[in-house]
Amino acid sequence: MKGPVVGYSLIKDTSKVNAFLHREDVQAKLPKNIKFLWGVKPPTPESKALELIAIKTNGRDNQPPLDGGAISDARQDFGPYNGKPEIAMRMNPEGAQSWRRLTAENVGKSIAIVLDDNVYSFPTVQGEIAGGSSSITGSFEINEAKDLANILKAGKLPAPARIVEEAIVGPSLGQEAINSGLISFVIALVLILVFMVFYYSNAGWVADLALFANVFFIFGVLASMGAVLTLPGIAGIVLTLGMAVDANILIYERIREELRAGKGVRLAITDGFKMAYSSIIDSNVTTLLSGIILFVFGSGPIQGFATTLIIGILTSLFSSIFITRLIFEWRLAKNKVIRFSTPMTENAFKNIKFDWVSKRKMYYTISTIIIVIGIGSMIVRGFSTGVDFKGGRSYVVRFDETVSTVDVRAKLTQPFGGGAPEVKTFGAGNQVKITTSYLIDDNSQEADEKVETAIKSGLGINASQIMSSQKVGPTIADDIKVSAAYAIIFSMIVIFLYLLLRFRKWTFGMGALVALTHDVLILLSIFSLFWGILPFSLEIDQAFIAAILTVMGYSINDTVVVFDRVREFLGIHHKSELKEIINNALNATLSRTINTSLTIFFVLFAIFVFGGEVIRGFSFALMIGIVVGTYSSLCIATPIVVDLDRSKKDEVKSNF
Repeated sequence: MKGPVVGYSLIKDTSKVNAFLHREDVQAKLPKNIKFLWGVKPPTPESKALELIAIKTNGRDNQPPLDGGAISDARQDFGPYNGKPEIAMRMNPEGAQSWRRLTAENVGKSIAIVLDDNVYSFPTVQGEIAGGSSSITGSFEINEAKDLANILKAGKLPAPARIVEEAIVGPSLGQEAINSGLISFVIALVLILVFMVFYYSNAGWVADLALFANVFFIFGVLASMGAVLTLPGIAGIVLTLGMAVDANILIYERIREELRAGKGVRLAITDGFKMAYSSIIDSNVTTLLSGIILFVFGSGPIQGFATTLIIGILTSLFSSIFITRLIFEWRLAKNKVIRFSTPMTENAFKNIKFDWVSKRKMYYTISTIIIVIGIGSMIVRGFSTGVDFKGGRSYVVRFDETVSTVDVRAKLTQPFGGGAPEVKTFGAGNQVKITTSYLIDDNSQEADEKVETAIKSGLGINASQIMSSQKVGPTIADDIKVSAAYAIIFSMIVIFLYLLLRFRKWTFGMGALVALTHDVLILLSIFSLFWGILPFSLEIDQAFIAAILTVMGYSINDTVVVFDRVREFLGIHHKSELKEIINNALNATLSRTINTSLTIFFVLFAIFVFGGEVIRGFSFALMIGIVVGTYSSLCIATPIVVDLDRSKKDEVKSNF
């Protein structure tokens, strides 16, 4: 038999083979420096047998010539020639020397990678490897390569890992919550499709087709990456879908402006796309830069959000610009009629002359009052922090029959002082794991009894049905909180620098940062003021972090679109009064701002109503964020630019 594999055995028979190999008479006939170890899994998915592999040890104590302590880093990568998953590995200086010698002596032979007496891989050495960097190839799936890289990166562990207890834990979003979430998403998507056709006539169908393509691309890329869909990931998808619709709305509104100016449809489409490019690129690039910073400096839920955001921005740009333009060109070539409005919407937002800038002090006052009250609430009431942030108590409860995790959660919300617990299926369908931060700051014996009493009274069970209990630490560790803070700070700095580069004035960057800070503070204020009052959970947890990031992404996107029109009007009407220029720019973007906000709000409202209790607080945060983000882009960001623009200071004073 070629290579280190000396035999095979069905998994159920490996203990018999082990007993045979450990017999004294068998051991006496085998070389002293040979060990027989099993592969960690069958060589093929169809096989039910494990490989028995002969391992040559080194020295008197039968230790390996090189242990995991020599590996400084390992990561999953893709082969440069075949594109298949592989593991890139790097050694420390001492390990690099040993690795060079070991590979030179074993060219054409196999080197086994072993953890806890299981062979994870036994690649064939192709040649001497100098420098300490090498790759391990084989028939790996992406997840298998990632697991092996993590094993190698862990280095030489002081103790073997053994499974002492195993249980199947259900997701935080139970099946009923997932089903209701899918229903809500379908309802929201239908609302968006209908709205686009209602407002933009048959051009709305083109936007709908581009939106479908965008959804297909996003999920296709996520599936090809083997990505896991979490609440932060869902938040990123919601934001990118909104941005995809926004790009089409920007294009359509510019085309409508060109049509009102008396241009033909073909020329209006060409000029509309051309005029919209600047706003689309600027708004998407700022959000993309923010997503990259969050991915690089963030971790955990932050990276999950950033991953879907980056993918979504790229796919939405392709679908909203390229696919839409392609369909229009095809219809024009076929002499098909293209309409961008219906009789009911043709004159919508036309000839609006609202004086935004003169009322800026009123906007400042309203926002300041809300934020000051909110900060006072944060100091006095604080937040309803979930298990993610401060840990909690965990209980395994067994029922007589299968139960719904949503029902269990609802029954315990009131006994736990208004804070909804985390409920997951644990093993069989009649057993759940309940984790709550209720009374977690109270370490007395009485607190444990109070929590247990609340569970028994809320669920109508007896003590014998509580199978186990324990205290758990917070799932969002301090390093994740710190990395999230750094990621947000760095992204705001990058946004400021990009806007400074694009708009040539620091006031635009500062206006955007003030608007971002304003939106986050108002959202925090609302969560502090209304937790325990509104009939659903307003906990600060991983989902809330995702909501904050989504609100920031939408806010900067909306603000940059407004800024882009302000810059355009400043270039065209540079001799006009600043007040008139600013107001005209804001009124010109009002149709796009309202329509985009409405389409995203449709999605979130449908999720809020039909998505189930588990994600109601999450969708509520996003709804508030969309409203506040729209308000700040019109009423805060641009007025701040006006007040900070020292070059126009005297002119501004003379007009207000």
